[in-house]
Amino acid sequence: MTIRLSFLLVSVLLLTSCIKDEAPNAEADITECIVDNSILKRDPIIQNDKVTLLVKGNPDLSRQAPEFTLTAGATIEPESGTMRNFTTPQTYTVTSEDRQWKKTYTVSFIVDEISTIFHFEDTIVGTSKKYYIFAEKLNGAVTMEWASGNAGFSLTGAASTPDDFPTTQYNDGYIGKCACLTTRSTGSFGATFGMPLAAGNLFIGTFNVGSALSNALKATQFGLPFYNIPVSFSGHYKYKAGDSYYENGSIIENKKDKCHFYAVLYETDDVTKTLDGTNVLTHPNIISAAVIGNQTESDEWIRFDIPFVYRDGKSIDREKLKNGKYNLAVVFTSSIDGARFKGATGSRLLIDEVEITLEADE
Repeated sequence: MTIRLSFLLVSVLLLTSCIKDEAPNAEADITECIVDNSILKRDPIIQNDKVTLLVKGNPDLSRQAPEFTLTAGATIEPESGTMRNFTTPQTYTVTSEDRQWKKTYTVSFIVDEISTIFHFEDTIVGTSKKYYIFAEKLNGAVTMEWASGNAGFSLTGAASTPDDFPTTQYNDGYIGKCACLTTRSTGSFGATFGMPLAAGNLFIGTFNVGSALSNALKATQFGLPFYNIPVSFSGHYKYKAGDSYYENGSIIENKKDKCHFYAVLYETDDVTKTLDGTNVLTHPNIISAAVIGNQTESDEWIRFDIPFVYRDGKSIDREKLKNGKYNLAVVFTSSIDGARFKGATGSRLLIDEVEITLEADE
């Protein structure tokens, strides 16, 4: 009996010692954001350094108190649930449990619907200060940020300046500036993970940098709520393919790279919140799509005007449209199979003055 009791005491002491010696958590992330669900158009969009809340109606943004769930042991300043004025974006600092790491998040409430005319004149620099982010602005305020794979490319260490990234801005656009998408080598880092190149891309949606290495196709999450019926997808582009086409790390002789771009309207439901790189052109929830089919290399600007074509048996439910049950995705890439790491480094797509034409009100 005495031996058993002594063994039990020693076990408890050892267990206590293990618990005390466990290292504090070094993560400093927001994992969940909670606001009044009745004002949201869709679930909060949480990215590496920002939280975007798309809201409907005309809520009082001067008095909002979002609550946050953080990684274990982390703290946030100002405190979760603090009432703040979100007529302009607000910043929060998350500190890890071990107090060694801090991360600044920008939290934005966006009321305006997606723009339908895109000039690519405005960019903002992310908090990382590494790469450019294209933004749509109204009266000086950001109403939508374009997503790209730049955040994933930053993991490779292959870029020294914002202009070294796959998605950048170019001064000589069709009118003013334009978006410039270039397929780039990911260097030794990318080769180690079987990802030797990264296509320049730009899309409406979000990029999940946490999935960039484990499942690149799932990292691109396409679409935001849309309340209109799109009729056509138009704009201007220039394209030049890179010299050597690579597949699985080897040059494929006599194969040319191609750019790709398209717009997709699809229905959301409890299961399908967004589409991604695995299903954006094939998912059964797609209502209609406008897809480029005759990509051309040219040193001159080419105008495209592509009609939205309805999928077989599909139509728009106007009640669902009014209630924000449809998402619009617009996607551009410098290499059509770049998401599968196939293409030619140096392939460059310039995009400018893009418009989604809408069905006229009845």
